[in-house]
Parts: sequence; structure tokens; C-alpha cells
Amino acid sequence: MSSLSRLTAPTAPHEVARLVATLLARHEGGRAAAPAALPGTVTRRAGAALPTGPTGLGTSAARVGARKAAREAAGRREDVPAGDTAAGPGEHGSGVPPLYCPPALRDDPALAREVNDRLVEWADETGIYAGRLDRVRAADFGRLMTLAHPDADDPDRLLAAGKCALAEWATDDYYCDDETVGSRTELLGSQLGLAYAALDPAHLPARYAPAMEREMRADPVRVALRSALAHLERHAEPSQVARLRHEVAVLFVGYGQEGSWRTRGHMPSVHEYLAHRQINSFLPCIALSDVVGGYALSATEYADPRVRRAVTTAATAATLVNDLYSMTKEHDSSGVEFNLPTVVAAAERCSPREAVERSAEIHDELVRAFERQAAALVLTGSPQLRRFLAGVWAWLGGNREWHSGSSRYNGG
Repeated sequence: MSSLSRLTAPTAPHEVARLVATLLARHEGGRAAAPAALPGTVTRRAGAALPTGPTGLGTSAARVGARKAAREAAGRREDVPAGDTAAGPGEHGSGVPPLYCPPALRDDPALAREVNDRLVEWADETGIYAGRLDRVRAADFGRLMTLAHPDADDPDRLLAAGKCALAEWATDDYYCDDETVGSRTELLGSQLGLAYAALDPAHLPARYAPAMEREMRADPVRVALRSALAHLERHAEPSQVARLRHEVAVLFVGYGQEGSWRTRGHMPSVHEYLAHRQINSFLPCIALSDVVGGYALSATEYADPRVRRAVTTAATAATLVNDLYSMTKEHDSSGVEFNLPTVVAAAERCSPREAVERSAEIHDELVRAFERQAAALVLTGSPQLRRFLAGVWAWLGGNREWHSGSSRYNGG
């Protein structure tokens, strides 16, 4: 289920929605508050100098401090004991711990409005969400981009990332979820195959190339995907474009997996669902952190298994935030919706309240794991890796702030 589908669904009236709303309203302060800066890094805001971290002669003391930060990130801080996320029972009537997540570092309404206006204009040009552009505007993905990328103030780079995100979510809506725009499960595989060809062109013999080009131009989703990638290529190195192609291909596998669940009427186990949420996640958005920031993380470092583990862990956590917020919405006419609390409740035969609490604990565990893994990586990584990991941490905070501030999730 795409973010746009979840945003535009009506508010659910049931008790679980009220429980989740109470949980998510309490996201700042308390014993579970996460630090604004990732341990071992100095988070860069737009216009600030590029942080390089402690390197070279005379920095041994700084490295000791970074190692101390890494140990603290492992859960040995006095203010946040390991495994302790509770803010006290019964507060605000919920007794549910606030989510462990960093705060947003930058909220720029003017920049967000500019990016959002240009994004809606582009959606109109490509034909996605025809007749529903008011929903695109209300979703305010321009604000998400500015919150999630505080080290960037170039509206064109932010727009490039926003186009990629909206095209990916349109793929989900048009092919996976929304029957009003032609979604049919039996067509999902073939549609995703053609969608990927919009990102990684099929090089055909001359006789067949015109027919393929007509296929690409006939569908607004494929038009949007191609257009978004062309915009990104103006700012990205070839390795960064290849990285996005890979992440989107994996995302499409996740779309197919969810489609198979719906076809079979299958409720996944918790471990199957969490593995799914690693691939059907915000990872393609997070992977563009360096492109938007105006620098390049090398393909070698991005592919390092330790970096991969950290970044995918963060992406899963970010997507579980969407799972929790979406529980305040009703958006699946079949009555079946896949989100972590629903899966936990079915698998563990617990109450909705217990499932929400368990889901919050899982989210927090993942965020702490990323914090711990990243704090270790910054000790030996390049300046670009340190900046990238700091950017992922900032992405988590911006993503959370966007969800908490959206009127679509908060009764607007």
C-alpha cells in the first residue's frame, strides 16, 4: 500500500485508531528520546560545512570520544537503559512508549511549498493521479523531502528526489492497490516488468523498438518513472543512478510479494512480514541521500555488507512508522490490510493494543540497531560515508515529523 493511498483514505473510527493516535502524538521527550546527531558525526544542515569526523594526527582523543558514543549507542547510556523504551504506564491514557526516533533537523515551509508546487505540476504533466491532484498536493511530499534532507537547500535536487518517490508510489497505486485506476493482481507481474523497463531501457532490435516505445508512452506511470530518472540523472553520477535502479527493482519484488498474499488470502508471519518490509520500504528514497546532498558515496562503500545492514535496518524502521500511522485509516475495501500491528495480532493472538505496543518495540529495536551499527561504521568510514549515515539518521527524524504533522493522519 503506497503512502498516497494511505494518506487519502478516510479516518478509521475504531478504538485501535484512537490508541495509535495517542501513541503517535507523544513522540518527543521522555526517556526514549533519540539524539539529534548520530554518535560520531556532526549532522550537516544546508549551507554548513561538510563534516569529516575525527581523522589524522592529534585526533586520538576525538576517536576515544567517538568510541564512547558508539558504546552509548549500544544502549549503555544512563538516561536510556538498554531495552527500556517505556515512558511510564498510563500517561495520556495509553501506557504505550513513544517511538525512539531523532527529531527533525529542519522544517522550511517556503522551500517545502516550492518543491510541492513543482511536484504537483510535474504530476499533472505526466498524467499520474489525473483528477486527483488535490490529493497529491495535500499529501505534501515537498515537505517530506525538505524534512528528510536537511543538508540540501537546492529545490531542484529535492524535486528530483520527490519525483522518484511519487513515481514509485504511483506504481504501487496503479498496479497493486487501486482498482479505480486499473489495478488487477493478475496483471501485476507484466505491469511491473514494463515499469522497470522505463528505468532500465530494453535495447531491442530495430524492428521491435517502436512498439516498445509506444508501450512506454502509453502509460502515465511509465512516463513518470522515465521522467523522474531523467531528472535525477542531471544531478547523479552513473553509480548513483545504478543504485536507485537496483533499489527500485527490489521494491518491485516487494510489490509482487504483497500481491501474492492478496491473491492467496495469506496473512504472513511476523518474520515474513518484516523481511518484506525491508524490501517494500522507503529504501529507494533513503538511497538518494547523497544525490540530494550534492556528494557521492562510492558504490564500494554502499555495497559493504555492514553498510547494507545498517541502511536496510533504518529503512525498515522508517516504513514501520508509516505502518503505525496508517492504522488510523481505512483504505482496503477487501477488509484485509498488511501492516505490522495487524500481522502481530494475527500471529501472536493478542489484542490490538498489545500488537501496537509490540510494533512500537520492534520499531525502537531497529532504530537502536541502526544507531549502534552506524556509530561503529563512522570510526573507519570515509567522510562521505559518515555524511551518508548522518543523512540516514536525519531521514528517520524527518520522516517521523512528516507523518506526525500530516493532516491526513491527524484528523484534518
